[in-house]
Amino acid sequence: MFIDFAATEFDAGTQFWSAITGYALSDSRGEHAEFATLVPSSGDAYLRVQRLGEGFTRLHLDVHVDDPRASAGQAVGLGAEIVDGSQPGHVVLHSPAGVVFCLVAALTGTVPPAASWPGGQHSRLDQLCLDVPQDDYAAEVEFWQALLGGQWKMRRTDPLATRMAEGGALELRLQPSMLAPEPNGHLHLATDDRVAEVERLVALGARKRVDRGSWTLLEAVGGLAICVVDDPDGGDCTH
Repeated sequence: MFIDFAATEFDAGTQFWSAITGYALSDSRGEHAEFATLVPSSGDAYLRVQRLGEGFTRLHLDVHVDDPRASAGQAVGLGAEIVDGSQPGHVVLHSPAGVVFCLVAALTGTVPPAASWPGGQHSRLDQLCLDVPQDDYAAEVEFWQALLGGQWKMRRTDPLATRMAEGGALELRLQPSMLAPEPNGHLHLATDDRVAEVERLVALGARKRVDRGSWTLLEAVGGLAICVVDDPDGGDCTH
């Protein structure tokens, strides 16, 4: 998972996400020192940050595959569009609805445990949620199901589609949006004490926007939305 920050939001944004996850910020890398990794104390890294040369703050997903170019051909056959195929180690694409994602060389690892906080609660970022315009939604779900495979949870009572993590760090959820003119995404932070966790994020600079029965939506530093959701295991904190 990459958080791509507008240049003016990069410093404050990376500090915020490092603080809410408890992950250390690595040294910068890249031609313009535009990349860094959020490194957990145990397990393997699954969150990275990028300072954009232009554009607004957003999220993009890295899909790890054995052969990025071969997988890019498959993705194009399913309706994706290649944005940049010039790099040897990865290919940048748009999904049919316009979601930015990269195909990168395969990497497997150990999922980090949830972090423990002074208030006694635990939490971990465990889901990317994509809000897809209603008109594009059915085709977008079909695309990601065909590209990623794996186990998907489909609800009879609503149109949500969720690819289960299956030992990976992040679930991928798609949900239709009646208002958004283009797709956007936000991250879910699972916790075993939502009240305490929301208080912690607000103290770090987030702004609470909506409070519901099992989730609270906040605006993170840097402008992204983040959803704090109830999870009795605090995002698998017991493992």
